[in-house]
Amino acid sequence: MLCVKNGDMDKAAILYERYKKKLYNFFLYKSNGDKEQSEDGVHQVFYRMIKYRQSYKEDSNFRVWLYSIAWNIQHQDFQQQARMNDVRANYQTTEEYAPTDDRHEAVHYALKQLPGPYREVLVMSRFLGLKYEEIAAINNCSAGVIKTRVFRAINSLREVYFKIS
Repeated sequence: MLCVKNGDMDKAAILYERYKKKLYNFFLYKSNGDKEQSEDGVHQVFYRMIKYRQSYKEDSNFRVWLYSIAWNIQHQDFQQQARMNDVRANYQTTEEYAPTDDRHEAVHYALKQLPGPYREVLVMSRFLGLKYEEIAAINNCSAGVIKTRVFRAINSLREVYFKIS
């Protein structure tokens, strides 16, 4: 990232290749499986990474900085989506889960049922491989809070999963 900050834009391609799948999965879980929105989110992250490259501090953790950008993009989308949901409130129907033998689908459905903060930390820690300290830095809280959320998220996920399977 220091090379990119200093103007070597070719190095941005290396960062893109290294983080695109992880960021795509981050947005995929945050958007409840919307692939287009996930791809847009990844592109927005790297656009902002290049645009705001001068704000990167040499002694900071790059992954935390990058996921903070992603979290901000997702948060802005969430606010925009909430406004749209107010407009569409009269047209929404409830989603029913059709039981299948596919455990992956059941886990994915159970994950979608978790409250946002629980789903977020679980995805970041288990699926994206971020450390609790990194997640805490992204969410502006302590690592202890993140550990508690992950513990509660796993328990909630277990409860939902066993109800549907």
